[in-house]
Amino acid sequence: MPMAPYPPAGAVPGQWTTGLCDCFDDPCNCIITCCCPCITFGQNAEIIDRGGTSCFVGGLIYFLLAQFGVACLYACSYRTRLRDLHSLQEHPCGDCLVHWCCTPCALCQEYRELKNRGYDPSIGWVANAEKMSKGAATMPPMTQGMGR
Repeated sequence: MPMAPYPPAGAVPGQWTTGLCDCFDDPCNCIITCCCPCITFGQNAEIIDRGGTSCFVGGLIYFLLAQFGVACLYACSYRTRLRDLHSLQEHPCGDCLVHWCCTPCALCQEYRELKNRGYDPSIGWVANAEKMSKGAATMPPMTQGMGR
């Protein structure tokens, strides 16, 4: 199943829908990320990988790498993939530098970006895919107007 093909209404193409420091736009996710960033990373990774990486495995790898202080190097690769999937700018600086300087802010921004693009990272890829397929099945077919 492809990622959501269109940015949300009012979004500027190529730009993030929220800023890096807008963490309190989603206070619940902000608190979870500050307390246990491996949870948010795992949720993001599962959606970005389209189920190829489970939330548990992604979060566990992140947790283990964090013990050596290098989790940001792993997480920045997912930020790059998210940007590539949605043609987003590398902003405000390089992906690895964003994660190195402020991993919680980066993870929160990525989580919000997925939510703003129609995904709910908290329910996982399978539930999101089912939700999207049901939405596509209930959408009326597009027809051309009849002209005379």
